[in-house]
Formats: sequence, C-alpha cells, structure tokens
Amino acid sequence: MKNGGRFRALGLMSGTSMDGVDAALIETDGVRVLAHGAARTDAYESAFRAALRAHVGREPGPQTAALERELTERHAESVRRLLAEAGLAAGDVDVIGFHGHTVLHDPKRRITRQIGDGRLLAALTGIPVVNDFRSRDVAQGGEGAPLAPLYHAAQAADLEKPLAVLNIGGVANVTWLGEAGPGEKDRVIAFDTGPGNALLDDWAGRTLGRPMDEDGGLARAGRADERALAQLLDDAYFRRPPPKSLDRDHFARIAFAAAANLSPADGAATLAHFTAESVARARAHFPAPPRRWLVCGGGRRNGYLMAKLAAVLDADVRPVEAVGWRGDALEAEAFAFLAVRSLKDLPLSLPSTTGVAAPCAGGVLHKP
Repeated sequence: MKNGGRFRALGLMSGTSMDGVDAALIETDGVRVLAHGAARTDAYESAFRAALRAHVGREPGPQTAALERELTERHAESVRRLLAEAGLAAGDVDVIGFHGHTVLHDPKRRITRQIGDGRLLAALTGIPVVNDFRSRDVAQGGEGAPLAPLYHAAQAADLEKPLAVLNIGGVANVTWLGEAGPGEKDRVIAFDTGPGNALLDDWAGRTLGRPMDEDGGLARAGRADERALAQLLDDAYFRRPPPKSLDRDHFARIAFAAAANLSPADGAATLAHFTAESVARARAHFPAPPRRWLVCGGGRRNGYLMAKLAAVLDADVRPVEAVGWRGDALEAEAFAFLAVRSLKDLPLSLPSTTGVAAPCAGGVLHKP
C-alpha cells in the first residue's frame, strides 16, 4: 500500500464473450482513479473456449475442477506477462482483483457462480488476491450484477452528465450517471439491458463456423426479420423494472428458434437489431436522457451494431476511447478498483445498481 491509502492493483476479467483474459494495472485509493498502468489481453484458443462454453449454465462440481485449475493457471500466466511488460515485480502490486468466469447466474434463486481459485492464484503469483465479488450481494437480495458502475462513476467524475456507459460484452449492461445535489455524490443507476455479443457470436459459430461476426459484416449483408424481432422483444425481461440482470444464455432458446428459418446474414441482422433495440428500451428507466453514450466491450468494434445504436438512440454514441478510456481494459480495471474497495470494506454495489437492500461490500481475500 502506498502513502495515503494509494494502492497499485491488478484486475483480471474473463467475460461472457469467452474471448480471453483481460489484465490491467491501475493505482487507486478505492474512490478515485489515480493512474493507469499496463494492460493486455491473452486470447483463449478455440478448444479452451469450447470447454468453458460446455460448463456455462451448470452448477460447478467435481467435473469442473480441472477446468477451474486451468483457468486459474491461465490467469496467473497473464499476471506474469503483464508484470514483465510493466517492468514490475510481484511485490510491487498490492492486490489482484480476480473475477473468475461466470458459469451460472440466477439471482432469483440467490445463485451466482464464478469458477477460478483465488487461493491458488495467490500462491502462483505471490500477490494477495480478492475474488468472489458477487456472492454477498446476491445473498442479501441483490442481482449480483452489474458490478462495474462504481468504477464507471469514478472514471467519469469530471465528465458532463447525464451520461450513459454501455458495456456490450456477451450480455449488455448500462450505467446511467447523473448530477446530484450539493454535497451529494453523483446518482448511479445500472442494469443489464439485454443481449450483447453472445447471440451474435453463437449465431456466427452455428451458421458459418466463425467465432464472431467481425465488424458486423455478416449482419450488414442481411435484413432484419421484423416478425422475429417483435417476438424477441416480447420477452418478459424487458417489462421488468431495474435493477435486473441476465444469465448469458437467457435469450438463446427463443432467439435461435426465431431465427431458425433465416439466412445467416438475415439472422445476424435480426440479432444485431435485437441488441440495439433492447438498449433503446433501457432509456425508459433513466431519470433524464443521457447527453452521450460511451460504449465499451467487444461490441464497440462491430461497426454495424454501433451504427444501429446511433440510429435507434438518436444520440451521440462513441467508443470510450473518445474520452481517453481503455475499452479493452475497462472491466479488468473495474475489478482492480473493486478489490481495493473490498480491502477497505467499501461498498461494491448499491440499491440502484443491483437492487441490494443497502450498500453492500464484498469479496474474499486470499494471501499468498
């Protein structure tokens, strides 16, 4: 720990898109973001991605042990590579925020499961590790997601508001940030908006054997099917008020049934429109329209999806790089930030971000 409670923290994220491990360094006191360090992404090979995919939606058990160990070892290797790139030793880092990989998320049953062995990661890296960020929130009646909003608020402290930060990973979630009254902190509202990249990625895999629709090229060649789109948007999730969150595969069955008779291009266009339209519906839950939308996550690289978002939102929609943020590192940075907040017993979630009854701390510390 640095003077004045300043920590150098390393965050790790394996997201619902299952594309790899994001790793990033920041310096923070748990309230402000004081500096940004090195960041990198280590991609998963197709075989490991398939192994992860086979465990999504299942309660972890003995059959998960080997996969969990390999996942943890891959994260440890990402830590070693990042430290080498930054010219740092393990002793130069105060804490690692280790999200692990979500395999099951069902807050209605007060269940959220992330695989990843925090104790093993601490032993492999020689650095204290905080993991299990979601369980306490879910146990206290919250959704357990999204957890990045407090980091978004810290990053956006000096930006004009109202502002929306939209993360398009496998699932899409939004953080609405508004100005508060004198002596109050900025207002924060957050929830999952609906599908992100997961349906598009799975569709590209099913129809073309590709891991994704790169830059939206497949969707751009197609035409959205209005009947299928209306069927998808009729899902009861969109009628629920926030806070609310989704499992990665919530829409999978109905989406692939609705698109079953469509061409690969028309199916991709329909699913891209589904993501964009579900984001547009999120605006009904904001106290005031955002002045701009900042987009992070892999979805910001899909040119077709970004253009569709700008059209349906009728607003200024830009990748987070437009304000100097690192779009590939943002979620990893968030878990570095949350690890420091966990060490200080500060809240990781709020009633307005997860629906938990009161501001909720969390995380479990593992020492090497």
